[in-house]
Amino acid sequence: MIFAAGLGTRLKPLTNTMPKALVPVGGKPLLQHTIERLIAAGFDEIIINIHHFADQIIHFVKANNQFGIRIAFSDERAQLLDTGGGIKKAAWFFDDNRPFLVHNTDILSTIDLREVMRHHLQNDAPATLVCSKRETNRYLLFNEQQYLYGWINRKTGETKSPYPDFRPDNYTQLAFSGIQVLHPSLLSEMDSFPNCFSIIDFYLSLCASHKITAYLPQKGTILDVGKPDSIIQATKFLGLTR
Repeated sequence: MIFAAGLGTRLKPLTNTMPKALVPVGGKPLLQHTIERLIAAGFDEIIINIHHFADQIIHFVKANNQFGIRIAFSDERAQLLDTGGGIKKAAWFFDDNRPFLVHNTDILSTIDLREVMRHHLQNDAPATLVCSKRETNRYLLFNEQQYLYGWINRKTGETKSPYPDFRPDNYTQLAFSGIQVLHPSLLSEMDSFPNCFSIIDFYLSLCASHKITAYLPQKGTILDVGKPDSIIQATKFLGLTR
């Protein structure tokens, strides 16, 4: 699944006339970079959630003959559903009881997505979150076994955890990359959640009873292309990786 429904407010004024997913970087829209990376990793069925300038995304995919694979759309034009709600609405697509990868459209990376899937399958976890040690304000907190225990906003001091004795400094701080793998068994756990909710809040609600794990790639770089100044950085990044 590719998250492409967001308003792209951090990329204004570019997103005043186009969706974030179609913002060009290195001569290609972000969405195309993501689709091609997924195809190269062996994925041949993709669902894309859409909201902001949704028709532009549909037209782009159709104009490219769906890149030669099966591409479906999860239409959120009536209501933007956040990351958890987006997955919940698209649950019908994941009907083969096999783990599926979810990728933010504004993330560029050179990590091995095949290895991400292999790691997930070997660990038999319901969810694997690709993380890194980059600096940010918000961190996921993991124990020594790389199991999720909580969340912290270092700027505000806010914390979240299902554990009553939770102490943030006892855990490893990792930044979530926007790439994750879920097993379809988690989809039924979403039934009690509203239509719109954060996938991180969902994981935090489950981590005391489910092994939500972190994966830190040994090779490759992950780049968040969420702001206008990051477009220049991303263009240089793509030039170096070709």
